[in-house]
Order: sequence, then C-alpha cells, then structure tokens
Amino acid sequence: MNIKDIAKMANVGVGTVSRVLNNHPNVKESTRKKVMDVINEINYIPNNSARNLKQTKNNSRAIGVLIRGVFNPFFSQMVDTINKKITEAGYTMILRQNDYARSGDDEVRNLIALGKEIRLQGLIYLGCNIDEINEETFKDINEPLVLISGSKSYKKDKVNNFSSVGINQIDSAKMAVDHLIKKGCKKIAIILGTKDESIIDKQRFKGYKKILSENKIEFNEDLIAYGEYTSLGAYEQTKRILSTNNDVDGVFCTSDIMAIGATKAIFDLGLKVGKDVSIVGFDGMDMVKFYNPSITTVVQPRDEMASLGVDILVDLIKNKSEHKHIELKTELFEGDS
Repeated sequence: MNIKDIAKMANVGVGTVSRVLNNHPNVKESTRKKVMDVINEINYIPNNSARNLKQTKNNSRAIGVLIRGVFNPFFSQMVDTINKKITEAGYTMILRQNDYARSGDDEVRNLIALGKEIRLQGLIYLGCNIDEINEETFKDINEPLVLISGSKSYKKDKVNNFSSVGINQIDSAKMAVDHLIKKGCKKIAIILGTKDESIIDKQRFKGYKKILSENKIEFNEDLIAYGEYTSLGAYEQTKRILSTNNDVDGVFCTSDIMAIGATKAIFDLGLKVGKDVSIVGFDGMDMVKFYNPSITTVVQPRDEMASLGVDILVDLIKNKSEHKHIELKTELFEGDS
C-alpha cells in the first residue's frame, strides 16, 4: 500500500496525500480529514523520506528525536541541549515534529514511522501527550525509548518497556496556586491551553482544583479560560475574565507564553500587577524573568531533564542500564507579579 493507493481510496490527488503526510498547511480541513481517515483505516505508516533513508540506512549512530510542537519555545530550548548531549556521546540527532493536533495512537504511529524511516539506535519523544500508557502502548517500537517532559509520571512496576524523565504536573501546579493563596488571593482564575488538547493541562488543572479545595476556596467555572498557548489568546481571555469578574485577584497561567499576555492585559485594564491582581506562570522561561514586571513562574529543570534523558537512552543503547522513570523537582521563581 502506497500513497497512490491512498489517493485513489480518498478520491484526491497524490500531491494532496503528500501534503497531508507532511503536515502542509495548504490543505482544506475536510480534505485532510478524509485522507487521514483512509490512512488510519489501513494503518498506513508513511515512509516519506527515502532520500534520508538512503543516506542513513547504514548509519548505526543515529538517535531519533520526535518533538511535539517544534514551535513551543520551551521544547525548542530543550532540543538544543538534547542535540549537544547526543553529539557528545558520538551519535547523530534525527529531528522530527509531531503536530499538536495528533495525540494518542497517532503519536505512537509517528514514533513507529520514525523508526522505520531511518535505522535508529534509540528514540526520544519530547512532550508525549498520551493519557493512559501500559505495556501494550509501545510494544511495536523496537528501539529503546525515552519520554522527556511528558504529560505524566510513571512507575517502573507498572510499565517497564520505556523510560521517562519529567516532573509531577499536579504538585507543581499546586505550588503555583498556593503561592497566590499565600499572597492573599481569594478568587483565582486559570488560563489553560485548549479545552480538549493537552493531558499536561489536565494535570495542571487538577492541581489547581486540589489546592483550592484544600484551602476551602470555592471553585468557579466562570474563572476558567483557554488562551490557545499564545500570548494574544491569554491577553484576550484575561481581559474578558477581569472585565466580568472585577473581584478576581489572582491568575494562574499554565505556560509562561500565556502569562506574558495575561500580565499585559492586567496592565492595560489600569490595574497594578502584583498588587491588584497577582499572576503566576509555568515553565521557567528566561523571558518572564526579564519582563517588566518580572513574572513569578514554576521553573521546570529544563536542561536537567534533557541531559538526563539522553544519558538514560545512551546507557540503554549500550545495555548498561534497565528502563527507569525519574521525577525531578520544580521550584518557584518569585518575580514582581
């Protein structure tokens, strides 16, 4: 089965199928869905880089890195560390992007495709968004696999055919909101990414609700907004919430990019950031520390996660280690917000 067969089954041109497989933006959503339905139905795994395959088929020093959302600045900085560590270990990094819209089975399918496309020694997946993982999830992946900065933490006694390095999303979110509560905030809004996209956001939302409950603060659905992981989206949603709920005195954003937009919205409404309305972001990006005012944020051990993930994978490749699951600590950077 090849793309000509898929084109025929979907009643589209071969070029259209190629654009869909390469995540090209110039495809109607209805057409993209029609092609993807055929691909999923026949369980087609694209082998769309024949030239790369020819060049690297004899390369036994390649490590594949699949990144979920390459335009995420947090992941982009991690990729730089991963690449340096892979190079230092004597391997070559092969980088691929997984579209934000693809999750669950699509994520696994893309990992399998990357392994088939190029002869790899191991795989790293940055930003895994699979909710439930068990022994069956990665059974068709033959290379050693390490998940870095994924949606959850895992226990070795439950899953031992892959490794992971990450943080406790729930506890980290609780730390962020607890900071706002200790500052005296009583009505705290939350700016999430999207309604149905991110398992990570669901974990952070769970932490938000837990810490409110522990402090006997009433949960209010009207204080939930979705900033689409953009500064503009968070700016607009923060203005909307503050305009309709003038007693909101705290905002928790589940990413620093959104925290920047939310901070600007508070300022533009004539309110004082850190006094009238306090704000906490998440990730620990350098940019929020130099924003004016500097934004309080949960700092993820970005470089440590990336470095440790590569170390684990190299040890697995060399049969020096078994699979392991490591949970690193986050900390709070207290800015002026």
